Amino acid sequence: MLRWLRQRAETSRKAEELYGSVVAAARQPDFYGALGVPDTPEGRFELVALHLFLALEGLRGQGTAAEALARRTIETFVIDMDDCMREMGVGDLTVPKKVKRAAAAFYERASIYRQDLIEDRAGAGAPRLTKSVRGYVFADSVEREGGAAGLAHYMQAASSALADHAFGEFVDAGMASRLLATATSKHKVSMT
Repeated sequence: MLRWLRQRAETSRKAEELYGSVVAAARQPDFYGALGVPDTPEGRFELVALHLFLALEGLRGQGTAAEALARRTIETFVIDMDDCMREMGVGDLTVPKKVKRAAAAFYERASIYRQDLIEDRAGAGAPRLTKSVRGYVFADSVEREGGAAGLAHYMQAASSALADHAFGEFVDAGMASRLLATATSKHKVSMT
């Protein structure tokens, strides 16, 4: 029994570290400045969800320990959403409903982003990921097409890089920053 408790505690510690890396990646100023992601609670949620998707994709198919880490990381995300909503003054009675909606929104985005990445790699026509990113992150704003294309480019490059590196290492080594700099320099962004 003690071994199980130690393993669970270690998984929880790793999940908190992984989620901390997710949040650190999502807070990079170039997302909000150069790419024009709205610096609002909704915009910040979208970037956390996007990076959580990337982190969890890196754990897919890596065995039972990785599956346990992914589950615990999602639990950490849900706890963070609960805490954030309470800090923003959301009423105690509505917090569980809003957290449930946030979790459902994450799963919806993860499913669509996964499918879009697969289809874009297969060269199935127009980049679907750019369209999905524009819809979720930029509320379908046509003026933000450059930012959506840059963010989609970043996601594709990050997804490829994460095939060889753990997400925490990806963030700590500055790969996320370098990919973001590349994405912002390759795509003209309209700031209107």
